[in-house]
Amino acid sequence: MQRRRLVAGIDSSTQSCKVLVCDARTGVVVRSGRAAHPEGTEVDPEHWWQALLVALDRAGGLDGVDAVSVAAQQHGMVCLDDDGAVVRPALLWNDTRSAAAARDLVREHGGPAAWARDTGSVPPASFTVAKLRWLAEREPDAMAATAAVCLPHDWLTWRLRGCAGGLGGLTTDHGDASGTGYYAPAERAWRPDLLALATGRTPTVPRLVAAAEPAGRTPGGVTVGSGTGDNMATALGLGIGPGHVVVSLGTSGTVFAVSEAPAADPTGAVAGFADATGSFLPLVCTLNAARVLDAAATMLGIDHDALSELALDAPPGAGGLVLVPYLAGERTPDRPDATGAVHGLTLDNATPRHFARAAVEGMLCGLADGLDALRAQGIAVDQVSLVGGAAQAEAVRRIAPDVLGLPVSVPRPAEYVALGAARQAAWTLTGPGTEPPAYHPYPGTLLYDADTAAPSIRPRYAEARDHVLNVPRH
Repeated sequence: MQRRRLVAGIDSSTQSCKVLVCDARTGVVVRSGRAAHPEGTEVDPEHWWQALLVALDRAGGLDGVDAVSVAAQQHGMVCLDDDGAVVRPALLWNDTRSAAAARDLVREHGGPAAWARDTGSVPPASFTVAKLRWLAEREPDAMAATAAVCLPHDWLTWRLRGCAGGLGGLTTDHGDASGTGYYAPAERAWRPDLLALATGRTPTVPRLVAAAEPAGRTPGGVTVGSGTGDNMATALGLGIGPGHVVVSLGTSGTVFAVSEAPAADPTGAVAGFADATGSFLPLVCTLNAARVLDAAATMLGIDHDALSELALDAPPGAGGLVLVPYLAGERTPDRPDATGAVHGLTLDNATPRHFARAAVEGMLCGLADGLDALRAQGIAVDQVSLVGGAAQAEAVRRIAPDVLGLPVSVPRPAEYVALGAARQAAWTLTGPGTEPPAYHPYPGTLLYDADTAAPSIRPRYAEARDHVLNVPRH
C-alpha cells in the first residue's frame, strides 16, 4: 500500500507561528501546532525561528513530511552581515518610522507615476525599500555591516535549509519579492538600481525561485518550497480566481484579487504585487482592521461578542456617528502620522451601541475604498469573501454587505495562510509545469446579503475621512 504523502505549511505572522501538517493530495489537516511571537514593530528574527521550532514540535515535527513551505508577513527588513548573522532587529511592515524616507524615495525616482511604472507600486513606509533608506540615514553603521537583505519568509526558509550556501543560498519567491519596492513584477526581476537608490550600495538579495520550484532541502532531506508572503498564501489557500476578491480582516486589512495582468496605480492605493503562481495580486492594504474592534471593545469595557450585539442594535449609519479608524496611522490613504477621529457626535448618538456600530462601519468603509481602487485598475469584482479574525464577528458579516455594496461569503474559519503554504509545498512535489493540487478541505461557506439600504454610510465616512490631517502623532 502506498504511503500517504504529507506536507507542512508554516504561517509566520506578526502575532504567532502556525504549522499545519496536511495530506498532500487533499489538504486535509492531519496535525497542527502554534507558538506566539513577541509584540512590537521591530523583532529579533531569532524569536521567529524559536517559535517555528516550538510550533513544529507541537505539530509532531517533520517526521513523515515530504515537503514544507513558509508563508510570512510581508515587507519586513532582515539585514545580515558577511557571516549571515542578523545585524539589527527586523523592522516589520507596521513600523511607520520610515514614512519620510518613503516620500524622499518617491521624489528622487521621479514621482509616483515612475514608481508605479517600474515596480507596480508607490512605496509607503511599510515597504522594505523605505526601511532600508531609513537604516542608511539613521543607522549608517548597521547599513555598512549589511551584506545581504531578505524578507521574513526568506530568512526562515534559509534557516530550515540549514543556511545552506551562505548568503548566496538565500531564496525568495516572486510574490513576496514584489512587496520590497526593488522588484519589477511586469519583468519578474529585481531592480538593483532602486535598491542602490535606497541604500547607496547593492547588498546581496535572494535568488528568485519560480512557482512550484523547490528552494532546496532541509538537512534531514525534506523538500523546501519557495515560500511566499502571507497575502499570496491566503490566495493559494482559498483557491481564488479572477473576479473573486478577498477582504482579509486581521491586524491589517487587505483587499486583493488574482489578475492575469500587472497593476500599476500611480495614486499608490493599489500595490501591484505578483502572486505565488505566476500571475499577479493587486492589493490594497490598510493598517487598521481587527485592532479597531479591539480598541472599541476596550473603550466600552466589553468583550467582542458584546460589541457585536451592540453594533447590530444600532441603526445603519450609527445615527450619523462616524469613526475614522486611523489608530495606527494609515497606509491607504498614505497618512502614517494620522490619528483616529470621531465625527458627528450628538446627544442622540452618544451611546455605546452607536459607537460600536460606528467602529464596525468605519473599519469596513476603509476596505470599501479598497474595492473602489481595485475597480479603478480594471479589476473585476464579481464576488467578495471575508476572512480573518474580525470576519468571525456577526456584526461584521451582517454590516459588510451594506458598506461594501455586494453580497459577501464567509468561508469556514481556517488557517488559510498556512493552508496556502501547504498547498505550495505539495506543488513542489510535482514541480514546474504542473497545476497546484485542488484543496477544498473546509466546506460550509456562509452567505450574507444587505439587510437594508444605507446609502449615507460611505458619503458620511468620506467627508469625515477627508477632514483627518496627516499630522505628527506625538
